[in-house]
Amino acid sequence: SRLGILIARHLKRLERVILGYLEVCDGPEEESRLGILETLQCVIEHAWPRMPCRLPTLLKALLKMIWDVHTDQGSTPEPVKAALLQGATDCLILLDRCSEGQVKVLLEGVYSSCEENRVRECIRKVQENT
Repeated sequence: SRLGILIARHLKRLERVILGYLEVCDGPEEESRLGILETLQCVIEHAWPRMPCRLPTLLKALLKMIWDVHTDQGSTPEPVKAALLQGATDCLILLDRCSEGQVKVLLEGVYSSCEENRVRECIRKVQENT
């Protein structure tokens, strides 16, 4: 937050860190993933002019994380899963806003081909957000 738009100087390195944290489950409380989702939201809010070019990578990582959380049969409690899904959905909504609706367009095909209600719910929230 303190860096504001100056965070854009560090986006390349920061993006690698964010992607790494989104990929790895870190135990039942998922503190790292929850924290990195907050960080990503802050980065998108402050460096929004630079987000459209990073959209494919971030969208893929967020969708993969949503799927991983949905299919996780481990010891992660339901409230933590819900928080992760909500955080990812919030990031997708922010990405959609700064990319002028590109996320909604890209998610149309995913929504129509996905049969999992929890994943569809996340996508629906993004599509309905204006």
